[in-house]
Amino acid sequence: MKREFLEQSILATMLEENYLILDSGLTPEMFYGQHHRMLFAMMRELALENHPVDFMTLSARFEQITQIGLPYVTELIHFSNPEKFDAYVQLQREIWCEKQKGQILFQATEGDWAIPQIIHALDQTQLQGEIIDTTIANRLIDMENRPFEETTTPGLIVPHIQALAQLIDGFRPGEVTILAARPSMGKTDVMNNLALYAGWNGHLPIIFSLEMSTRTLLDRMIATAGNYSRLKLRNPKRYFSEEQAKNWLNVLNRVLKTKIHIDDRSHLSIAQIRAQARRIIRQHPALSPIIFIDYLQIIQSENDQDFSNIATTKISRSLKQMAKEFNCPVICLSQLNRNVESRGKKRPMMSDLRDSGSIEQDADLIVFLYRDSYYNNDLQDSGDLLELIVAKNRNGPTGTAYAFYNRNTGHVVSRE
Repeated sequence: MKREFLEQSILATMLEENYLILDSGLTPEMFYGQHHRMLFAMMRELALENHPVDFMTLSARFEQITQIGLPYVTELIHFSNPEKFDAYVQLQREIWCEKQKGQILFQATEGDWAIPQIIHALDQTQLQGEIIDTTIANRLIDMENRPFEETTTPGLIVPHIQALAQLIDGFRPGEVTILAARPSMGKTDVMNNLALYAGWNGHLPIIFSLEMSTRTLLDRMIATAGNYSRLKLRNPKRYFSEEQAKNWLNVLNRVLKTKIHIDDRSHLSIAQIRAQARRIIRQHPALSPIIFIDYLQIIQSENDQDFSNIATTKISRSLKQMAKEFNCPVICLSQLNRNVESRGKKRPMMSDLRDSGSIEQDADLIVFLYRDSYYNNDLQDSGDLLELIVAKNRNGPTGTAYAFYNRNTGHVVSRE
């Protein structure tokens, strides 16, 4: 990609999403084109003063904009690409770093610099002027009263299933949970329940549904929230009781209060998921987010030539990076391979995860779902006991939590 087009795309995306101006960590000198350097400096100045940054504010504030050309600024918007913004910014930084290294080595040769001076200059370039506090003293001081105060974890999302909460404490910011099962075991319904209760408790659930449409997911959520049979929900005018129909608007309002966001595009890459999540999180700064993805194996690989295991490795690592970047829990659903069906004992194991090596390594929490009634016809009418098998817990114990799963409504509740 030509440097000119790269910088145009970065600036255009920033004009469309103003928060990216400061979040990118770029500085004017990192731009190669003089007109781009000047334009970014103007945009940054407005952003630092909490002003909107667009064609009107730039032209009203800066006379120098005429040197760039107003038509050029207005045409920039056509180069916007939020999904590839992070990759473009990273490439811009790398190009700038290489240029800086070349200049430092030239100056070192001309000025006969000592080795420590060269290393210091190169390190400063790598840090890009960012000072990172790596000391532990202040952090330890903050813990002074820890034994005497109620412990709180900002952004911790406690599941409504009590037995699961006792095992894992909650879904923690910066951590990735893999929720895995064979098809029809209830993965999506468990995800919906976790999202609904997270929303009702004041969090911001963001769902990326690569398999189901928004309408289908909403129907399932409405059935859960209103205790409606999903079969009756297909034609509520015919099958609803008078009381169920009367309660319809109340149920819709309950689902609305969750503030759930759903992106049901079927071909999403991690870069697109990250860009969309960032936009939604920025729109709700007061709420702690939790991201759900349904499901891992159909996330688009950035490189179509990658083999399945390589693609899964890249995606699982990217999920962890995204959880840390947004400092929120990420819960990703995953399919299990068919090995389960060929065994006498059907309860899943780590080796049943597709391309399990990288998933086991990157996930902080791995939870398998299992219902004995799925395989045993004698148990079909006795109510569905759902096992949530915590097979990996980086920060706590493993074990099995039990819940009841209502297949008619999709509701998952604690076992009394």
